[in-house]
Amino acid sequence: MNEMTLRFFSKPVNEPFARTSVVAFLMPLNPSVEEIMEIKTMVAEAVTNAMIHGYEGREDGVIEIKAAYDENRTLTLTVQDEGCGIADIELAMQPLYTSKAYLERSGMGMTIMDTFADDFKVNSSEGNGCIVQMRKQLHGQTEPAH
Repeated sequence: MNEMTLRFFSKPVNEPFARTSVVAFLMPLNPSVEEIMEIKTMVAEAVTNAMIHGYEGREDGVIEIKAAYDENRTLTLTVQDEGCGIADIELAMQPLYTSKAYLERSGMGMTIMDTFADDFKVNSSEGNGCIVQMRKQLHGQTEPAH
């Protein structure tokens, strides 16, 4: 098992740092371009949700990402915040639902994470932050055809 933990403030400028750091951590597994894009998207959606919804735009909140992979190339990602939490997870998981329509949010973040992950869980309650857990089996680059 190889693991890393990354903690940073909920500043929008840190979102690209978070996603590229996770991908850099996974480079020894030689992920495919498609896997890299999916993982970057999963991290971006989770971090952006924490910033916009969890901390409601405050830049002093802390977001923590834990990434790990095992000998079977199974990636486990956990993105945690200590923000306002989610009052109704079932509602938040509905495609196109957003509590911030005035910010022109699509309401697809949870759906996108769920689609790209093999296993996707959200643990949250109002006033107690949020933990997003995603698992993805990596297959890596395929050999080019000759």
